[in-house]
Amino acid sequence: MKLLAAALVAALVPFAPISTAFAAPAQAQVSEPSAVAGSRIRPEHLALGDSFASGLGAGSESGACKRSQAAHPVLWAARLNSSLSFQACTGASTADIAAQVAAGVNSETSSVTLTVGGNDAGFTEVMTTCTTGADSSCARRVAAAEQFIRAELPARLDAAYAAVRARTPAPVAVVGYPRLFEEGFCLLGPSTARRAAVNRATDLIVATTAARAKAAGFSFVDVRPAFRGHGVCGGSPWVNGISLPITRSYHPNRAGQQAYAAALRTALMPAG
Repeated sequence: MKLLAAALVAALVPFAPISTAFAAPAQAQVSEPSAVAGSRIRPEHLALGDSFASGLGAGSESGACKRSQAAHPVLWAARLNSSLSFQACTGASTADIAAQVAAGVNSETSSVTLTVGGNDAGFTEVMTTCTTGADSSCARRVAAAEQFIRAELPARLDAAYAAVRARTPAPVAVVGYPRLFEEGFCLLGPSTARRAAVNRATDLIVATTAARAKAAGFSFVDVRPAFRGHGVCGGSPWVNGISLPITRSYHPNRAGQQAYAAALRTALMPAG
């Protein structure tokens, strides 16, 4: 995704600046596998994807990829009693997944999670326009994103998923995005029309991602039910509203990342 223009950021400072929906790109793909004590081999979880998987917004982010130890891949690996190869990177698109999996996969890889697609669809521009622009501008930007999701994103997802499967036979869980907003009364958030438009685009990317994950033979984890009532403008939001630093805005907070981990547990360990 493109960085927000400096002039736009400066204009928003008095109101507390907004972030991109999926954050500005960071090109570094830093491998951070957990150390394994002793000689006993532990299974390893491989975490791939963008800022929703790296944990941007949950606090204590570090490195070019803004990875957080509060991110759901960290929590999920602990639940699995696995070490972690943490390759998810803020700003990643489907084109980055092949490099991520190549950097992180090894003979101990036993499970994979992946969240990607929002940056391809231009959610940076969607969130910038729908937070600062008019309802009509937001509607046009959302329509452009929806057209891309329908026409171009499926092939990009297919290529990313094929790159993962080519490298590992481990089970893969594709994890979706939450709705960012509640749609009732909101004193400080975007208008009802703009919030509804963003949520509609989110629903479309979730449906598209789920369909392509199924076609690839991967599991799909829909986190929207877990986040219901906890979006921006909710009473107990699990998604950051306008925040400092700017990049944390419109990303899951610590409670949101815990909700992601709980959704994984519900979907993949239903009897657990």
